[in-house]
Parts: sequence; structure tokens; C-alpha cells
Amino acid sequence: MKTSSLFARRLGFPALGLLLLAGCSPTPPSAPVAAPSETAALVGAWRAQVQFSDGAFASTKDLEFLYAFNAGGTMTESSNYDGAPPVAPAYGIWRKLSDTTYEAKYEYFWTKPPVKLEELTKGAGWIPGGVGVLTQKLTVAADGKSFDSTITYDVFDKTGKPTEKASHATAKGTKITF
Repeated sequence: MKTSSLFARRLGFPALGLLLLAGCSPTPPSAPVAAPSETAALVGAWRAQVQFSDGAFASTKDLEFLYAFNAGGTMTESSNYDGAPPVAPAYGIWRKLSDTTYEAKYEYFWTKPPVKLEELTKGAGWIPGGVGVLTQKLTVAADGKSFDSTITYDVFDKTGKPTEKASHATAKGTKITF
């Protein structure tokens, strides 16, 4: 009995330890959860050429937007003109309207230049001016690799009062892939 008891202790404790470790260890990671099929066409990163037909940006011929559409319905947009004048990227939301059409609404804070150049040397800079609001209707191609869209752009001052008449644009985008 002593021999078998010693054998059981020598083998039993390590085996018991392994069983306990196996039961307490985290489960192996599962495969990533795919985005719901209803959002798959728009989710991802996109690059678009944008052309305004009226308003302050109508004369800009090389305007481009970069977008990140997230599965949860949020999005971020940035343009190649974010530094002129300095403005932050736009943040917003999007929703599905039909199998191939979506709507996005995103906002950014715009800035006003200093009144006098000397203000820059005294520590003043580009101060908050208000908010720009873009509403975009996107139609994604059947292959999910491109979209066509229309954009309405509204500009408001810090009190929420429109500063100019709404302007309009079209955009053609392509999905960024490897």
C-alpha cells in the first residue's frame, strides 16, 4: 500500500496539476468575428476624389477625403486640405439605407485665422470658428470596391448660426486594400 500510495502521489499530483491548469487556462482565441453582412460593403478604409459644384470649395480641383467606416456605425474623415487652414479630422456616424446605399453625417471644428500676424508671435493662433457638417449619400458598387456619392456641406458659427449657404459636391471613392 505504501508503494502504490507513493506512486499515486508522484503521478497523481502532477496529473492533477495538469488537469487544473488545463481547466483554468484561457480558451484559445476564436477566429475574428466578421462584420455583419449588412455593413460589410462600407466598413473599411476609403479614398475619394471630391468636387464641389458651388460654395467656397468649388474652385478646389484636387480635394481628396480619406474615410474610416467602422462596423459599429461610426466613422472618421480627413482631407488633404486639413492643414489649410488647420482643422481637425471630421467625426461622425453612418447608416445603411438599402443593399447598396448608405448615409453618413460627420462634423469637424473649423478655425479662424488671427486678425493680425503679430497675434501669432504673442501666443495666439487659429481660434475656434464653428463647425462644418457634411451629409453624404453613398452608393457602393456591386463588387464593394468603389462608391459614388453626393455631399451637402453646411457651415455654422460657434452659436449654431449658418455662416454661408449650403454647398454641394460629388465624390468617387475606392476602398483601400492590400
